[in-house]
Amino acid sequence: MNTYIALLRGINVGGSGRLPMKELVEHLESQGCRSVRTYIQSGNAVFEHAAAAPVLTRQIRAALGAALGFEPALLLMTPKQLTRAASRNPFPEGEQDPAKLHLYFLAARPKQPDLDRLQGIAKANERFALEEDVLYLHAPDGIGRSKLAANVERVLGVSGTGRNWRTVQKLLDLTQ
Repeated sequence: MNTYIALLRGINVGGSGRLPMKELVEHLESQGCRSVRTYIQSGNAVFEHAAAAPVLTRQIRAALGAALGFEPALLLMTPKQLTRAASRNPFPEGEQDPAKLHLYFLAARPKQPDLDRLQGIAKANERFALEEDVLYLHAPDGIGRSKLAANVERVLGVSGTGRNWRTVQKLLDLTQ
């Protein structure tokens, strides 16, 4: 069995993409996922399954699409991948206020990332770093009004989903 961390995008945000976590557990279990655990209402789950990630991603998205009427974006990663992303955090001082440190897990490594453009829209106190397929953002004022946070995918040309440091740490705990 493989352990996976599932990050669903756009779940239970702003009244759209409604999916209670109890239902998410049921949907995942119906696809053969075992030992399913969820964290908060924004589409985070840890589970075990024998299938390879690409096959399982398609399977879960299709099942959710059939049941819910929409297919949420889904990124599956292993505990090793999440541990690596957390260990590469270039802003350790941001860990003291975990709601202000975000990791954007990208569906792929950006081919031609325009980091100068991102820097141009960042607030003076925002810092970011791109490491392969993870963009780290330390936003001391929060990401609610951050133009950088709002434009990550568009500027990088790849889809992704963000999680704050607290969520990353909790998901790592759930994999133990």
